[in-house]
Amino acid sequence: MTTAERSIHTREPVPEHEQKRVALGYLQEAWAEARLDGIDGDCLAQACLFAAMAEFVTTYGEEAAATFAEGLGTRIRNREFSLEQPRQ
Repeated sequence: MTTAERSIHTREPVPEHEQKRVALGYLQEAWAEARLDGIDGDCLAQACLFAAMAEFVTTYGEEAAATFAEGLGTRIRNREFSLEQPRQ
């Protein structure tokens, strides 16, 4: 059963952290399918970032989205988006 199939049957409100987990599952499935179709990972990443930023602007407005984006450099440097954890 895919992430999409599991979430379709849910009728009660889903907590935000669970929605984020399910949403990430959708994106991972779409990403894997696109890669199988030959779409380059860098192209996918740029398209995803564009779609995400467009959604932020639509939802919160340009100024709030810009403020959010200003904090991304620090978050990247703090390894919040790194999949590999440093070895100690």
